[in-house]
Amino acid sequence: MPASLMRNLVTGGAGFVGSHLVDRLMDAGEEVICLDNYFTGRKANVERWIGHPRFELIRHDVTDPIRLEVDRIWHLACPASPVHYQHNPIKTAKTSFLGTYNMLGLARRVGARLLLASTSEVYGDPQVHPQPESYRGNVNTHGIRACYDEGKRVAETLCFDYQRMHGTEIRIARIFNTYGPRMLPDDGRVVSNFIVQALRGQPLTLYGDGSQSRSFCFVDDLVDGLMRLMNGDHVGPINLGNPSEFTIRQLAERVRDRINPALDLICEPLPQDDPLQRQPVIDLARQALGWEPNVSLGEGLEPTIADFRQRLLDP
Repeated sequence: MPASLMRNLVTGGAGFVGSHLVDRLMDAGEEVICLDNYFTGRKANVERWIGHPRFELIRHDVTDPIRLEVDRIWHLACPASPVHYQHNPIKTAKTSFLGTYNMLGLARRVGARLLLASTSEVYGDPQVHPQPESYRGNVNTHGIRACYDEGKRVAETLCFDYQRMHGTEIRIARIFNTYGPRMLPDDGRVVSNFIVQALRGQPLTLYGDGSQSRSFCFVDDLVDGLMRLMNGDHVGPINLGNPSEFTIRQLAERVRDRINPALDLICEPLPQDDPLQRQPVIDLARQALGWEPNVSLGEGLEPTIADFRQRLLDP
């Protein structure tokens, strides 16, 4: 391996976003150690790299320390959908706190730079719209989503305290709703929910009246933003997401029209603490990283639906 190439540790590397990042790093000719406990990750997501001389796959839970020699740590390990992070909320909080603590300890020990995959959930149910990085959020500290929201907030705190106390190099990305191939069919996220229901010929379920809004970023655009953040000089936190805003009803209609326009839309009660609005201000990403998303929702839905169709209907 040429000396100029980085040795990258990707925690959660067999997951949805992590595996796309692994692909990008491997395609760039770098060395990758993929760490995953397979709670939401799948070995199939990185199967193409197994046996490659620059790739190593380790089954490991980040709540336990690990000793490795690496140059860069991409810390993505944590269930990110409500269905999964509410399955065991105490473990979710431990993953954010202890997992980040362990990875920061590793970064400090070996002099690595660490990028934390934080989340737009740190803004909670925002009272400022759209959300800039300067907004401090409106989070219910004891609600059913707090294990994830507060976990990521304390993970950011740990990163900045390691930077202040130990000089650890950190980068913080606040990731907004992301979609694309390799999403889990049962993850409870709105894009996967609608696609799975439509492919199965079921009515599409809206929670509330469908007027709540989200911004949807295609995974390739997100990975590009993560790469620019890690390789640049800006510490963050920095919003990475698509600023185009859609209501949930508009998303449902777009998915339905692409799969089966005859399907009905039905309404169910809104879950507790579900944010009514979520849209990133990405001025900082544009200025500091030269980044903005290029893939429209219509363009991104095509490969996403094709991937779900293959896995659900042609296994």
